[in-house]
Parts: sequence; C-alpha cells; structure tokens
Amino acid sequence: MRVPRIFHPETLPPNGGEVELSDDAANHVGRVLRMNAGQPLQLFDGSNDVFDAEIIFADKKRVRVRCAAGRLEDKESPLHLHLGQVMSRGEKMEFTIQKSIELGVNIITPLLSERCGIKLDADRMEKKIGQWQKIAVAACEQSGRNRVPQVRPAMSLEAWCAEQDNALKLNLHPRASQSINTLPLPVERVRLLIGPEGGLSADEITMTSEYGFTDILLGPRVLRTETTALTAITALQVRFGDLG
Repeated sequence: MRVPRIFHPETLPPNGGEVELSDDAANHVGRVLRMNAGQPLQLFDGSNDVFDAEIIFADKKRVRVRCAAGRLEDKESPLHLHLGQVMSRGEKMEFTIQKSIELGVNIITPLLSERCGIKLDADRMEKKIGQWQKIAVAACEQSGRNRVPQVRPAMSLEAWCAEQDNALKLNLHPRASQSINTLPLPVERVRLLIGPEGGLSADEITMTSEYGFTDILLGPRVLRTETTALTAITALQVRFGDLG
C-alpha cells in the first residue's frame, strides 16, 4: 500500500518531533482515509524536504503524528513555468490547474479577458482561488512534488502581460510562424499565456506583442483551451525541462 503524502501548511521541525495536522489534513487522514495510530504518513511543508511520520493519535477531527528528521527530495524541473490561464468554465479550470501542476508549473495566474465569459464578485472569486489552491496542494500530494505552486489572485490580461519579468514570454496562436522546437536554447524561465475558449481578440493579440510576447504554434489542429495548456507545458518541459 502506498504511504499517503500529506501537506503541512506550517514549517515542520527539521530534526523531527510531534506535530498536530491541520484541520483539512486531519479530516482527510481521519475521516476520508480512516487511518489509525501506528500507520505511516509522509509529510511535506513546501520546503522541498519530506518527513516520514507515524500517527500516534487519530480520530475524525484531530490527528497527531511523530515525524522523523526531514530529508531533501527535489522533484522540481529546471524550467520555471508561470502559466497565465484565461479562466474557463466549470471543471475545465480545475482540470488545467491540477494537470499543469503535475507537469511542473510553478505559478498559475487566472486571467480575465474580453472573451472570458466568467463573471464573479469579489467574495466568490476569493473562494474560487482558495478552492483552486487546495487543488494545487492535492496535485502535489499525488504527484510527489514538495514545493506547492501558488495560484495567484485573478487579474486582467493586460495587467499580467505588463508585469516585469525576465522570462521568455509565449502566446499560443494558430497562425504563428514558429514552434516550441524552434525556440533557441537555453531557456530557464517561461511565461506562458493560454487564451479563452473563444481565443484572444485581435486587439489583445496586438497588445501581447507590444509587451514582448512571442507567438508560437503547437500544430495544425485546433485544441480546446485545457488541451492547449497541457500540450504546451509538456512540449516546453520536453525541450527545456525534465520530461523525456
């Protein structure tokens, strides 16, 4: 049986010791997994270390564990990827967040564009960001990553494009003249823009060019927005990162 991996939101003691799990983690371990005293866990706190642990108390509300000393276990790609994803409807955005983190994305910024089609008030948007951050944590627990990527607050497409960044800036465009395979080596940082289901408007495409984004082509077929994101991330990790 695979030992469950659990994220701990506070810094764990480097030399080990007893730790009370967070409410979310305790609910998952005690209520969902129905684990008991004496069973093993592996904890991580975002520091790139992992901590072997054993449950010493568990019920449906509280779980306490005894941790061994932490050890470095680096699963991060040498390519730093910042995904700017125009928000998609329903479960598509959740799917994109989950799978992009499995593929090694470091930062995700949800974006609002002309054809976004998502309109949420401030409270609902804040709750949505919190929900997406929990998906990010779960993706790390599943995939073995020990650094949890940040899901940033939503912002406008232009504000995101205008941010200062020394990364290579890429925008997927069906009529681009170059592909990921023709980009020059080496590349250590990429800022990847993925548009909405209806695509970016002509004015938005012009705007991205003015902010230094390079248009690239994935292939001859038209992909859905969630397929586009994962295909582009995979291609970038193969060329510049740690896949393949």
